[in-house]
Amino acid sequence: MEVIVEEVGALTKKMTITLPEGDVQKRLKEAYDKLQKESKIKGFRRGKVPRSLIVKSYKPQVEGEVGEKLVQDTYFEAVEKQKIDPVVHPEISSPVFNEDGSFTYIAQVDIKPAFELNGYKGLEIERPDTTITGEEIDQELQAIRKNMAALRSVDDRAIEKGDVVILDYQGFHNDNPIKQVRNENYSLEVGSGKMGPEFEDRLVGMKKGEEASHEVDFPEKHPNPILAGKKVNFRITIKDIQERVLAELDDEFAQDVGKEFITLEALKTTIREQIQKKKTENADGQLIDRIMQQLLKNHEFEVPKRLVRFEVEEMIKQTEKQFEKSGLSLEAAGLNRQMLAENNEPMAIQRVRGDFILKKIAEVEDLKVNDEDMDRGFKRIGDQYNMSVAKVKEFFQHRDDLLPFMNELLNEKVLHFLRDQAKIIDPVAAPVETKKEAEEN
Repeated sequence: MEVIVEEVGALTKKMTITLPEGDVQKRLKEAYDKLQKESKIKGFRRGKVPRSLIVKSYKPQVEGEVGEKLVQDTYFEAVEKQKIDPVVHPEISSPVFNEDGSFTYIAQVDIKPAFELNGYKGLEIERPDTTITGEEIDQELQAIRKNMAALRSVDDRAIEKGDVVILDYQGFHNDNPIKQVRNENYSLEVGSGKMGPEFEDRLVGMKKGEEASHEVDFPEKHPNPILAGKKVNFRITIKDIQERVLAELDDEFAQDVGKEFITLEALKTTIREQIQKKKTENADGQLIDRIMQQLLKNHEFEVPKRLVRFEVEEMIKQTEKQFEKSGLSLEAAGLNRQMLAENNEPMAIQRVRGDFILKKIAEVEDLKVNDEDMDRGFKRIGDQYNMSVAKVKEFFQHRDDLLPFMNELLNEKVLHFLRDQAKIIDPVAAPVETKKEAEEN
């Protein structure tokens, strides 16, 4: 085997691999011998077809199969011989059976970036603020009050913010109806943001039974990709206007929320505990995110382009699945794969770089995924999807499924190690606004 290595990029090597005539012809002979024994061609008995006819009839098929097998059998030997450590499957091209009987193919290989770890222990990270304010408790109380409120139709006034309206609407773009922007007897709280302020603000002032046509110019960054960047004409019919009848915030209200709440104060205490639990749970995730951001800030290096492309492709697949759940395609949402690839590439680069950083820290600190880590990971998935651990394990029988899962567990282990090593500092308190400053503002 002859291997010629060329540098075609900082992290890409091009290997031209040539296999000797003896090995190649032996493989071809074996393939043709097998075909000669099994082939049936009109005018010849099985096993008696001339070799020249076999070659003429099956040469493309045989060379394709033998060439693929030669690549599979020799690629790993070639990279080991050259002491190359690929980070992703190679890009194989230009397979050719040469006139001298040899076989040549090209393998383009991406390799690990070389970089030095810089400042990963003792990172100074600000602790997420988990302080609960009276305002947060009041907001949650108001949300409960709102959800429990009865709805009452009103006929003597126009729509106001906070009303629930029942309406029909159809959206048109360039005078053509948009199939996905249509609804009948649709219930919408005006001001909720469910349909966006561009749409909801136009409803204020309309009356029951009124029909109107409103043109809305949606911004490029509108969260609904079907509407983003489009000028849409909505034909609207208001069928009903309803207002909420809010209960008084007292002990009786608390008892309506739940029999366990005797007083309003008891309800507030439970709300405080729930908010505290949620903030504490979120704080650890925020802390991990801040550590990851600091690592990325401390380590700037080029990453393999093909790994980035693979990551981008996975991100696009996730987006496609989300749209499919809503019965949409990328095209129906006004998107395409090239647009998504461009938008997702910066995030993909960060993910790939972050993975290299974490793997290097794991190597230096000798951190590995053990059976206890695996069982904990299986249990977490089981708890999330209400499945037994045994059932979860059935989904990870194949190596292709298990390796990404183990990679995720290893990254988590490294990040938790870094969290334990970090210097966690308390958040800087926001300056207290004086009464005078508040009046001036």
